[in-house]
Amino acid sequence: MEKIKLDPFDSRIINELTLDAKIPLTSLAEKLKVSNTFIHQRIKKLKEKGILQKATFRIDPWKLGYQTAAYTQIMLENSKFINDVVQKLALIPEIVECVNISGRYALMVRIYAINNRHLRDIIYEKIQPIKGVEGTNTTISFETAFVRNLPLPEM
Repeated sequence: MEKIKLDPFDSRIINELTLDAKIPLTSLAEKLKVSNTFIHQRIKKLKEKGILQKATFRIDPWKLGYQTAAYTQIMLENSKFINDVVQKLALIPEIVECVNISGRYALMVRIYAINNRHLRDIIYEKIQPIKGVEGTNTTISFETAFVRNLPLPEM
C-alpha cells in the first residue's frame, strides 16, 4: 500500500477535524484563513483517498449499563476458517471490534457485556460454538484510560 502524502493544509484540516468533527466548515475555513470552497474541496479529496472516514459519535457503554468490557483472543482450528469466523463474529452485537493478530490466536475481539455472566454467555454460547473456533482466552478490561487518533506522520 502506498503512503499518501499530505500537504500542510491537509494536515491542519485533519488536526482540526480530529479535535472537533462537528466544527462548521465555515468556522474551519475562518480558522485556517482559507475559503469555504477550499475546505470543501480538500475534505472531499481526503475522503476519496480514504484518509477521512465517516464521522460518528462515540457512545459511552458504561452509561448504557455495560459493566463488563473484555478482549477475547480466538484460536482457530485452521486458518482456512478465518473469513467464515469473522462473518459470524460480525453478527454478535456485543462485539465492537475484531482484529487479525499474530501468534497462536488468529483473532482478537473487543466485547461489551452487561455483566460477567452476560460475558460468559457471549463467549460460551455465541463465540465458541462457531465452526472453526478451537478455543478462546479472555482478559477483562477494568477501564479505558483513553482513545485517540494516530498522530500525522512527519512531512
